[in-house]
Amino acid sequence: MFRYLTAGESHGRGLVAILDGVPAGLPVSAAAINADLARRQAGHGRGGRQRIERDEVEILSGIRAGITLGSPIALLVRNRDWANWSTAMAAEPGPLSAPLTAPRPGHADLAGLLKFGHRDVRNVLERASARETAARVAAGAVAKRLLAELGAAVLGHVLAIGTVRARPWRGPLARLRRLTESSCVRCADPGAAAAMVRAIDRAAQARDTIGGEIEVRADGLPPGLGTCTQWDGRLDGRLAAAVMSVQAVKGVTIGDAFAVAAAPGSRAHDEISWSGRRGYFRRTNRAGGLEGGMTNGEELVVRAAVKPISTLRRPLRTVDVRTHRPARALVERSDVCMVPAAAVVAEAAVALELARAFGEKFGGDSLVEMKRNHRGYLKSLRAF
Repeated sequence: MFRYLTAGESHGRGLVAILDGVPAGLPVSAAAINADLARRQAGHGRGGRQRIERDEVEILSGIRAGITLGSPIALLVRNRDWANWSTAMAAEPGPLSAPLTAPRPGHADLAGLLKFGHRDVRNVLERASARETAARVAAGAVAKRLLAELGAAVLGHVLAIGTVRARPWRGPLARLRRLTESSCVRCADPGAAAAMVRAIDRAAQARDTIGGEIEVRADGLPPGLGTCTQWDGRLDGRLAAAVMSVQAVKGVTIGDAFAVAAAPGSRAHDEISWSGRRGYFRRTNRAGGLEGGMTNGEELVVRAAVKPISTLRRPLRTVDVRTHRPARALVERSDVCMVPAAAVVAEAAVALELARAFGEKFGGDSLVEMKRNHRGYLKSLRAF
């Protein structure tokens, strides 16, 4: 079973990801993981933290000479900012900084204080911080490497920032990748991208933050990943949970969800065709590549709404948890817009869930075995 965990605090020594169930024989390099970590740090509207950190992975276990061993993989991304926080965030008993007692609206601060019984917001925000996603992106890079060996690819890009919306994408994933990776806001529509930059700049000038909408696409997926037999195995639910767990994501849809909800059935579903060259296929993809909790062989399309960051340089009103008196929310160094980064993180989240689905379907302790099972299944589909 492909699975992963992350650990670490925003200003602690570093972030850790542990992956289990990665088959033996998969080529994995630190350079490829670092490339994804750099993509996560990029984007117009990022804050001062990105000028401090230069995220690079250290592979601690599970890989030898660039090849996975089949044992658990441990990945470490050190926090360079730890040097400035080694006393305040030390694990050993000692002096601490003054407690933070003004929780931010829209953040985990207050709910976390109430849940865990803490009196210092820092005990919550350090783990709840989106800095955690560095570990997820590192893990996702390994998952994407596995998907590539099985003929699948995943890409996250930006559909909207604030009220600026890009044209819907129509075209191959390879071209979308070229356009997205050359954009400072990860948007394939150049005109919209320029307007997004201006919207971010206006928010910065107003000491505000701005959100948007992202999309993750995946191609090369065979029909039958996931299942219709149990609620917790349905791939649409699993993908929605994975993407919804990304910090600041407040909504997830598959395909043309709300447009379909407003349409009659005759214009809501993707009619089925067959040809000798393609086998079964759809001329439309309103379902976003998923039907009945399973992939149907079309391109996977997952969209997510990303709220504005809750740390503002013009802080919102709150209550001091020591005195219960009105206060201004604490201000931490933060971004103006993290929507482009969220697209990279959501890409990793989808890749990790798809890797788990591939593992369930094709099994195997080694990549050779998994690819053999995959080829056999694809061959059986051509004869169906």
